[in-house]
Amino acid sequence: MDWEPLAAAKASISPYDLLFQALALIPFSHYFFAASFLFLIFLYSFLEIHFLQDLLTLFRGDPVTLNYNSCSELAQSVVANCKILQGRYLATPWLSSPHLQTAFLSFLGRPPPLTYRRHLFRAFDGGTIALDWLTYTDVVGGTSCMLDSSAALKGDKTPIVIVIPGLTSDSAAAYVKHLAFNLARQGWNVVVSNHRGLGGVSLTSDCCYNAGWTEDLRKIIDHIRCEYPEAPLYAVGTSIGANILVKYLGEDGANTPLVGAAAICSPWDLLICDRFINRRPMQKLYDRALTVGLQGYAQLHQSILSRLANWEGIEKSSSLRDFDNHATRVLRKFETVDTYYRRSSSTNYVENVSVPLLCVSALDDPVCTSEAIPWDECRLNENIILATTPHGGHLAFYEGITASSIWWVRVVNEFFGVLRTSPHIEGRKKMQGSTMPKPLQSSIDQAPYLNVMEDGMVTAMSNEQTDAFVEDISNEHTTHSNKDEASGAKCKGFDCPCSRTH
Repeated sequence: MDWEPLAAAKASISPYDLLFQALALIPFSHYFFAASFLFLIFLYSFLEIHFLQDLLTLFRGDPVTLNYNSCSELAQSVVANCKILQGRYLATPWLSSPHLQTAFLSFLGRPPPLTYRRHLFRAFDGGTIALDWLTYTDVVGGTSCMLDSSAALKGDKTPIVIVIPGLTSDSAAAYVKHLAFNLARQGWNVVVSNHRGLGGVSLTSDCCYNAGWTEDLRKIIDHIRCEYPEAPLYAVGTSIGANILVKYLGEDGANTPLVGAAAICSPWDLLICDRFINRRPMQKLYDRALTVGLQGYAQLHQSILSRLANWEGIEKSSSLRDFDNHATRVLRKFETVDTYYRRSSSTNYVENVSVPLLCVSALDDPVCTSEAIPWDECRLNENIILATTPHGGHLAFYEGITASSIWWVRVVNEFFGVLRTSPHIEGRKKMQGSTMPKPLQSSIDQAPYLNVMEDGMVTAMSNEQTDAFVEDISNEHTTHSNKDEASGAKCKGFDCPCSRTH
């Protein structure tokens, strides 16, 4: 038998042809399942999902890591009485990803229904700041007497919590509503200090807020202190609001009227966070989303910002850094964007914080990286307790199978409750009673007349003195206008349909 022709025929067949012939015999459904499996692995890694990790630990959650000065009696006392901080945090199983948590908070959030009562505060430079109040009676029902300007309420000793929202957030944000509702339900009076140009209020001066602007917060705190001198004051800052709060606490040191504070998901070092948010594809998505939010803010106030900043650059900005270069840096006259980031970072002021401060951060925060946390500085300061969890996302921390509650909201509630009864801060309250600031000339009692424009924004029209007024308002967080009463007329103080907002 002649084997040579057969061997020659076999040699002429390419091994790749044989491979393709073999692959063609595999059913298409097998390829589909294999591709789906690989895609799920990619998605699991890309979204940083930790469901399997939680499953392997039988959904026990991760312990909260606490960093504080071991020599601090205050910190030890507070930690010993904060059971939630001594426990574990387990993320909602179907939100086992920092990105899923953060997205759920942004797009759904499940905020509780509530109705704020609004004050407008007029700053020295003519700027207008919306203060949205929520009290116990607002939550449980009934008529609230809080915020009445009568002298009888000057002696109200109900503690007040001032909330400073994050970047482009206001009192309508889901996490702010969760916080305000839970604190008010526990008997606290809550006031959300909206940033300038947010909360449905127009810019009425050439001054805008930024990550390091603490003057507005300082004036708001002093004003509330004057209005309710017997009420202990606390503050909660979230994200950029946390940076502003910590920076303020460091600037004022022991002179602040606050007796306690909490900083949630603070960026700490803006320069490090800027590098982080431009590092990976997922972070760049957050960078772009935040930039779009700032551009929307700028669009609302184009008449002012187009005159003061580089409007063409603002419109073309593709990142936070671009926006800060064309807007924030120009408005506040910083030499460079890096100079703005360095001078505005709260990490430079941590060592001077002189009131009990709880700092909460998630190590998987996709916006404010854990790389920026000033671990050593927090540990050295006897007034600071730093609590970190492996998971939680940015300001989310949803828990429970239905994701109906936010873990850090419960932590803040418990922390303030412990401080409220702690003997360590009684001396501070007495000291503050003898150093009450003088009443501000720039207060609600000199609030501007209001006019509501067609787009629903509230703008100041006059500097004539009016009486402060808090009005019952609707359930929707939008600015309502009564055009028949508002058009061409001055609204006396706040006692008019034009000033209604939720």
